[in-house]
Amino acid sequence: MPHDVSHTEADDDRILYNLIVVRNQQAKDSEEWQKLNYDIYTLRQIRREVRNRWKRILEDLGFQKETDSLLSVTKLSTISDSKNTRKAREILLKLAEETAICPTGWELSERYLFVVDRLIALDAAEEFFKIARQTYPKKPGVPCLADGQKELHYLPFPSP
Repeated sequence: MPHDVSHTEADDDRILYNLIVVRNQQAKDSEEWQKLNYDIYTLRQIRREVRNRWKRILEDLGFQKETDSLLSVTKLSTISDSKNTRKAREILLKLAEETAICPTGWELSERYLFVVDRLIALDAAEEFFKIARQTYPKKPGVPCLADGQKELHYLPFPSP
């Protein structure tokens, strides 16, 4: 499993882990190993780009010092108020549908549900959404790929 501070057992973590396991079963430098290695690299790049987009918006909201702690989600993270769960899911869905904060066909990771919950507790979720929509507007018919993303060979994401 990844050794980063923000590690969770989310779907995208399991996908990454499974790709690494399958790649490690291949002969090193074989064509299959190289394709899987590329997909692992690409998935990590996508995750990094999405996190950087969230970080930029949080910094625009004035959370320069708190950005890393707001984005840090671990197995021990909890929703601050169960009443906020539905609202957090709604905002997360709006972010996915109405902004290009993540690449087309790539669902927002559940880790961001915890981040939105924290923003709700700070009364900053709606403002976050407004900035996200202005900064990363969804352009109809134009897939929003992470910077430098090309073709994925094995990733189980729907095609844009």
